Formats: sequence, C-alpha cells, structure tokens
Amino acid sequence: MLDTKRKPVTVGEMLVEEFLEPMGITQTELAEKSGLPRKHVNELCRNRRAVTADTALILGRVFGNSADFWLNTQRRTDLWEALNTPTRLSRIERAQPIRTEPSLNRIAS
Repeated sequence: MLDTKRKPVTVGEMLVEEFLEPMGITQTELAEKSGLPRKHVNELCRNRRAVTADTALILGRVFGNSADFWLNTQRRTDLWEALNTPTRLSRIERAQPIRTEPSLNRIAS
C-alpha cells in the first residue's frame, strides 16, 4: 500500500520532465512518433488523461521502456489520490471486510 504523504510523480510530470524536455521532443513530435492524437498527448502531459494499457504499450515502445513502468506510475498516482481525497477515503473506510468461518468439512492438506 502507499504509505506516503508526498504525492508521487504523475505520468504527465514523468513524461515532460524525464523524457520530452531532456530529449528535446515536443508534444507534436511525440504524437507523430507514437501515432497518438496530439490532444491525447497534451492531456497526458497535463494530467488530464490517465494512462491505459494501450497507451502504456505505445509509450514503452517509443521510449524503450516497459508498459509496466507507465502503468505503475499511473497506479501510484491513482492510489495516492484515493487515499488523500477526503470524500474518496471516507467511502473506502466504510467498506467492511468479509469474515468467513473455517469450514468444518475441509480436509486438511
């Protein structure tokens, strides 16, 4: 679980600060190389769009890293947001664990 109060780096921050700027690539160039619409790239860079499996695979191919890299970056942000947004956290905390009793009919392994 995510136990930090500091917000993790977002996909947009990662994309812009660690890839586009150091490589001297514009959003338009990334759109052309990736086959993604420019609006899609812009929304990713501005954190207005989440990374999907398809987009993660595309970014991994373009930048030579893995889809897991992009999906994990998105996952960390999503979990942090859920745990640090009061209304979302309240909803999460209302959930009750399901408790099951050990079955008497189970055969010991």
